Amino acid sequence: MSQFRKIALITGGNKGIGFELSKQLAEKNFQVLLGSRDRDKGQKTVSSLQKQGYEVSFVELDVDNTESIQKAVECVQQTYGRLDVLINNAGVYLDEGIKLIEEDPAILEKTMRTNLLGPYHLIRSFLPLMKKNNYGRIVNISSGYGQMDEMDYTGAGSYKLSKLALNGLTRIIASEVSGNIKVNAVCPGWVRTDMGGPNAPRSAEESSRSILWLAELEEDGPSGGFFRNGQRISW
Repeated sequence: MSQFRKIALITGGNKGIGFELSKQLAEKNFQVLLGSRDRDKGQKTVSSLQKQGYEVSFVELDVDNTESIQKAVECVQQTYGRLDVLINNAGVYLDEGIKLIEEDPAILEKTMRTNLLGPYHLIRSFLPLMKKNNYGRIVNISSGYGQMDEMDYTGAGSYKLSKLALNGLTRIIASEVSGNIKVNAVCPGWVRTDMGGPNAPRSAEESSRSILWLAELEEDGPSGGFFRNGQRISW
């Protein structure tokens, strides 16, 4: 693969951690495909990065919409013929401080569609391209809230459940794929983004650096793991 510029797709790439991941991957000579469901915001972000000299392209992608996902797959296949890295970053956090049994069921349904089913459909749709080239690095942006111990505390029930399920998806897919395809989950920490809020101790730039190593794993690297700051953590 070294003779090629690797192709990386990042969902939710127009802001926060996704934006920083796009920028840092471009700095590492990846061809970055910045996925965003908002065409205007996505194109403006890509234009800004291109003016700074980064190799970044826009892909309209709504992870809640299987038709949108399929169009993105077709676009990548026709333009590049492969995908080397998929970072499932897009996510929602809609229920801070609300008990799961008291919240509107629509919150749980929306959260699971975005945080679990979106990554599932993306992985399922892009795996054939990775298998074709016997190379793939799939990184699922999870959370420490998805650890089993966190289920004992009230609040953010839908978010926690979605990330617990995403961790399970990570392990299942990792067990089902063979060859040089790695599937891992990562906790970015508490980050100053729209989701994390202004009081979070960690910058998106710092958090992204702790994630990117999973996109560059060697063939003997881990698969089916859950990591924070480069260290394996418990499920």
